[in-house]
Amino acid sequence: MVLPVVLARRLRQVNWLQDVYPEVAAELGVRAGKGFLGSILLRLRNASLRHAVMNVAVGERMKAKITGFGVPAARVTAISNWCEDRYIVPAGEPSRLRRDWGLQDKFVIGYSGNLGRAHEIDTLIGAARLLRDEPGIAFLFIGNGYLTPYLKRTAAEQGLEAMFHFQPYQDAGTLPQSLTVPDIHWLSLNPHLEGLIVPSKFYGIAAAGKPMIAVMAPDGEISNLIRRYDCGAVVVPGDSAGFAL
Repeated sequence: MVLPVVLARRLRQVNWLQDVYPEVAAELGVRAGKGFLGSILLRLRNASLRHAVMNVAVGERMKAKITGFGVPAARVTAISNWCEDRYIVPAGEPSRLRRDWGLQDKFVIGYSGNLGRAHEIDTLIGAARLLRDEPGIAFLFIGNGYLTPYLKRTAAEQGLEAMFHFQPYQDAGTLPQSLTVPDIHWLSLNPHLEGLIVPSKFYGIAAAGKPMIAVMAPDGEISNLIRRYDCGAVVVPGDSAGFAL
């Protein structure tokens, strides 16, 4: 918390919130986000928000969440994350990475980035089971994260290894190519985390000109953007059949 330093030096404080803690930690079962320690962190956080001359949220749902903490609405604004769209653009021809990764003859459902605790992957695994007899479909995961070992293990246990392809994090300079490899991107968010986290990978996918399947709350921040701009489909968690369609 920077509030003591701000007060001591008589500075003007602006908070830029990417995620809202300790609520995120509490929802994900992290002990420090709950109980006595969690309540202390909550009070300190709220004091910091109320003292700031401005609090920047990365989505409208997050903005509403922050004003709900008792922060004056005039000191909360929403500025969405974006991407470097001078470099991430729709590809004029198939990415060389499709060839390098052996995916040139596949319909690729892709994911890029950290596959963390905030995501929901059982819906995707269920869709893979339904599509297992479709040899032209591949699931590509570029990156790593807390849920990656679980996904690899589950795919192996259910005999789905041939459908899943895993690649490590790519250099930043490769992102314009790697984002154009999938035919459609998958992104997800635990519905309990709406307003606390915004999956900002949406913007890079959109800049690459790719559609997306969002597994998340139907009234969530990204779900509303997808419907507003008609750039993909929204599937509620658990609806593996809807994902497969």
